[in-house]
Amino acid sequence: MEKNMKFPVVDLSKLNGEERDQTMALINEACENWGFFEIVNHGLPHDLMDKIEKMTKEHYKTCQEQKFNDMLKSKGLDNLQTEVEDVDWESTFYVRHLPQSNLSDISDVSDEYRTAMKDFGKRLENLAEELLDLLCENLGLEKGYMKKVFHGTKGPTFGTKVSNYPPCPKPEMIKGLRAHTDAGGIILLFQDDKVSGLQLLKDGEWIDVPPLNHSIVINLGDQLEVITNGKYKSVMHRVVTQQEGNRMSIASFYNPGSDAEISPATSLVEKDSEYPSFVFDDYMKLYAGVKFQPKEPRFAAMKNASAVTELNPTAAVETF
Repeated sequence: MEKNMKFPVVDLSKLNGEERDQTMALINEACENWGFFEIVNHGLPHDLMDKIEKMTKEHYKTCQEQKFNDMLKSKGLDNLQTEVEDVDWESTFYVRHLPQSNLSDISDVSDEYRTAMKDFGKRLENLAEELLDLLCENLGLEKGYMKKVFHGTKGPTFGTKVSNYPPCPKPEMIKGLRAHTDAGGIILLFQDDKVSGLQLLKDGEWIDVPPLNHSIVINLGDQLEVITNGKYKSVMHRVVTQQEGNRMSIASFYNPGSDAEISPATSLVEKDSEYPSFVFDDYMKLYAGVKFQPKEPRFAAMKNASAVTELNPTAAVETF
């Protein structure tokens, strides 16, 4: 990565001191020009993060590794000969926190893991709301504006995608996760600090998101691009496979409620906005089929409901 392409890392502890203005400016610059940033000193207990990582990796070895290998064989991926563009090299399960938790319904995790994940999820929920307020401050919006928009009548939706990206003998043949933007609001990622793989697209180049111990990677979803009238952007990102090492990824998505009405904030619109207004659930129904396609046709389609069918939906996606 070139010197002028240094990935933004934000020390949240500096918000409480003399460097608050510089820190807020760094967050704003990251939201405007990267759509991603990494935070340290975020208040999440390191021992809890270590516990979650240890149990997640153990769960994969005991409960998911064989299923993943069986999947590879069933899809003919155990002996890659040509490039594959319609499957991801990942093993996943989903935890829903809000509006109603499904932790008790996940049969193959221990009670200790459930308890730790519940604690971790609640702390991430609080952190997401704190970050949204920081974005509001930078945008000149009233405190709580984003949270209010996300709330709808039923409250926000919040869930976690727990992923492992096992070693791949031929990384050039298949992606861990194909390139896409995230549909929702703000995403908080606890990623492996030893095995890399996450990349974002910036100025036409794929840039590595550096693994840092006990950090949380933040990225912005499509809803924040709409609400900010394009001042902040959601950004294409992907996971590349590695020949060595199993990469852990725990991505938590703080999204609007299903009936939340999304539109550009009035104070951020000078004339007419090019961005649509819609109900979040309608957007997710469209996104579910076109996740790996560019976002711009999705925005255009939401302005013209009859255009939705022209996007040729093909993929399914977990919407929590």
